[in-house]
Amino acid sequence: MFNRLCIIGVGLIGGSMARAARRYGLSKQIVGYGREQDLNNLQTAKRLQVIDDYYLNIEKALEDTDCVVIATPVGSMPSILALLKPFWTGKAIYTDVGSTKGSVIVAARQVFGAVPDNLVPAHPIAGAEQSGVEAAVDDLFLNKRLIITPVENTRLDALQTIQHFWEGLGSSVSIMDVDHHDAILAATSHLPHVLAYSLVDMLGRKDEQSEIFKYAAGGFRDFTRIASSDPTMWLDICSANKDQIIPLIQQLKSELDKIEQMLANDDSRQLFETFTYARNARQRFLDQFEGNNVENNNI
Repeated sequence: MFNRLCIIGVGLIGGSMARAARRYGLSKQIVGYGREQDLNNLQTAKRLQVIDDYYLNIEKALEDTDCVVIATPVGSMPSILALLKPFWTGKAIYTDVGSTKGSVIVAARQVFGAVPDNLVPAHPIAGAEQSGVEAAVDDLFLNKRLIITPVENTRLDALQTIQHFWEGLGSSVSIMDVDHHDAILAATSHLPHVLAYSLVDMLGRKDEQSEIFKYAAGGFRDFTRIASSDPTMWLDICSANKDQIIPLIQQLKSELDKIEQMLANDDSRQLFETFTYARNARQRFLDQFEGNNVENNNI
């Protein structure tokens, strides 16, 4: 599909893309780009044969490249696009893997004045708590959802190429409006991460923390698993999508206030109805998607 694929940010996601692209023969050559402080990671990526070569010079990295993937934290998007701007070419296709898409569009408009027609924003709904290229695997995107959020002027050929690329990596691709994507991910991924971080932060600061974690059961581990995710990445995500997250936090506060009142008033009937509705709602979700092999791992 590609002669030369350049991945900016060869970490878990970028590295897994490289591994999968190699596994499925989607690019003849795969190179990585990073800064001086990324050198050890890039050397590891080459040693592990995740990439064929790496560069600390962006111009060299982009030579003869027909697809550029930006796989860095969403907060770095303005600086990465500014770095790419002097060497931007209509012959290549550019895409990203960020968990927020509105911030990508804003950054592109700030840097270029308008979103380039060969920039195709995308988001693989896949990930893991581990980070770095050593955590990269070639099946991370297999049977996972991938959302592409084109804008009005996105070139059809660029959109179709990125769609076919992700389908080649094993993903199930959906096309979605930018704002709709950010609203959905705020509810299904970003808010749960905020909750997990908040709960562990609260319990971890209690005097009896050793006892709390000592006796934590599987449910606690399952619920707080995502609190092991990269804090830097999630700081960027939450900051970029705060306009969608804050209203959800406020709504959740209201729901918790209701439950608090139910408990204070010994309103067991209403509490039971609340728990029952939540259980049934989750079961409807499982019944709807259980037959579909596509997994939603909202990282």
